[in-house]
Amino acid sequence: MTQSTLHVAIIMDGNGRWAARQGLPRALGHRAGAEALRRIVRCAPELGIAALTVYAFSSDNWKRPPEEVAALMALLSEYLDGETDQLSRDGVRLSAIGRRDRLPHPVLAAIGRAECATHRGRRLWLRLAIDYSAREAILRASENATRERVEAELEEAPAVDLLIRTGGEQRLSDFLLWESAYAELVFTPRMWPDFDSSDLRRAVSEFHRRGRRFGGLTTSAAHTYDICDHWLR
Repeated sequence: MTQSTLHVAIIMDGNGRWAARQGLPRALGHRAGAEALRRIVRCAPELGIAALTVYAFSSDNWKRPPEEVAALMALLSEYLDGETDQLSRDGVRLSAIGRRDRLPHPVLAAIGRAECATHRGRRLWLRLAIDYSAREAILRASENATRERVEAELEEAPAVDLLIRTGGEQRLSDFLLWESAYAELVFTPRMWPDFDSSDLRRAVSEFHRRGRRFGGLTTSAAHTYDICDHWLR
């Protein structure tokens, strides 16, 4: 088994368009997206993923039609209550990031139950971003710092290694902006409900093929620089 070290973040985009292409209500697209999340959570540790952060509901999603928002909130409660026991058995720790003051009580209660029941999980850390805005998180962390608080949300998880966005769009949409400063980005046209373990495997393989320098030089590049410097003296 691959040693789990990676923090992967996923913008799960394309549920509504997936449903529209099949002549289905958008709510069924979101339900199919929940099934995709189940698949990815199961296979993630085998690919060396230690932390998985997924964009479940952005702070901007409150602008959607009320009936769609209500359906999404109901689905979140259903997912959390339906998956908690399995996550606990599988050694998955679940936690939610984002605001909680605007969430309906059933969602808050489901989050609390899931976090409590899975807190001992060590195989995978699953983080659901719900009512989440990276800009708000950064602002909140800076305010906490000025008040000498040490519980800044930005420090909870390691930096993102790989950020994947499904659905064909190529933007970050206010997701984990601070944590993704040096993340490798993979954009795929595949809609989230169709995303499976083979897609995740390809994205992780692409990540491992890239050279990460974090502003420095690779060993070979540094060696070339030293040779050039020698001849320029």
